[in-house]
Amino acid sequence: MVQKAKILLVDDRPENLLALEAILSALDQTLVRASSGEEALKALLTDDFAVILLDVQMPGMDGFETAAHIKRRERTRDIPIIFLTAINHGPHHTFRGYAAGAVDYISKPFDPWVLRAKVSVFVELYMKNCQLREQASLLRLQLEGGRQSADQARESAGLLAELSARLAAVEEQAEALSKQLDETADAAAVATAAHLERKLTGLRRALDALEPGSGSAAG
Repeated sequence: MVQKAKILLVDDRPENLLALEAILSALDQTLVRASSGEEALKALLTDDFAVILLDVQMPGMDGFETAAHIKRRERTRDIPIIFLTAINHGPHHTFRGYAAGAVDYISKPFDPWVLRAKVSVFVELYMKNCQLREQASLLRLQLEGGRQSADQARESAGLLAELSARLAAVEEQAEALSKQLDETADAAAVATAAHLERKLTGLRRALDALEPGSGSAAG
């Protein structure tokens, strides 16, 4: 049974949180509320999240400061952050959002369909990463156990091939995105592509380490 991904919604206004829940409920994932930056950071101490929707303008710790804390933590630095703001202060304000580590910056009022589509991309990536890590961990245990039968060895080889193929498909999508950047200088796409590249590089490195004859697999 596939576990649902968690999405963190951060906004000091209850009506905004309610609206986000209504928009994202169709994704059938676990939605977690936080009414302040401090509350969001507390939630991030114990739970893993696929993506964070973070309001920029909040009393006390605003969105930029909250994002800075998130990016400083080893546990949470790679979680995608989508900034939401009610006021568009121009390119400088938007750039500050990307500089704080956001993968996207959306001004209110936003198109519910667009927001849901953007969030679903990061949820899907998160779920695939979880599946890959789980399968890779099981395979590593088999390889390090040193007690594989011929059938187990064939099964492990097949699993490695399947993992590699799944990762290659995601890498191909990321490559297509990078090619699109040659034609459009969209800051959100650039930030998203960079995030995907870091994730994929780490996954490919971990998968390569499991190949027969590699140092990690042999050790």
